[in-house]
Amino acid sequence: MVTASHALLLAAVLCIVAAALHFACLIWGAAGYRLLGAGDKVAAAVAAGDRRPHLSAIVVGCILLVWAIYAMAGAGWLPVMPLMRPVLFLISGVLLARALLFPLLRPMFPGNSMQFWLISSGVIGVLGLLFLIGAYQMGQP
Repeated sequence: MVTASHALLLAAVLCIVAAALHFACLIWGAAGYRLLGAGDKVAAAVAAGDRRPHLSAIVVGCILLVWAIYAMAGAGWLPVMPLMRPVLFLISGVLLARALLFPLLRPMFPGNSMQFWLISSGVIGVLGLLFLIGAYQMGQP
């Protein structure tokens, strides 16, 4: 059986990896965004000197690191965080909504490939389930 600490520790690791990939795009530039599936439009914007994709990558990377901190706290690796269990449920809800609602989000990001949407939604869905399992099991005796 997967325990809350196992699920949340794995969620933390996945969040840290995802954050690192977002931050790596700052170094890799247009090629990094393209490699990770952001699409030609985003890659062209970065190549043209547009900083908005970098700002988005930084914001998403920082959010993922905060989520990793909450997951590690829930797993018992860090001190208890404020509103820890409700926040873990909220994180799970955000992730699961993103995973399931990608068809509605897709038109807002026309440069992203279907492969990007399927792979990222699958990974995000698994991550959301890990947060959900961890948050739920935290309340179990």
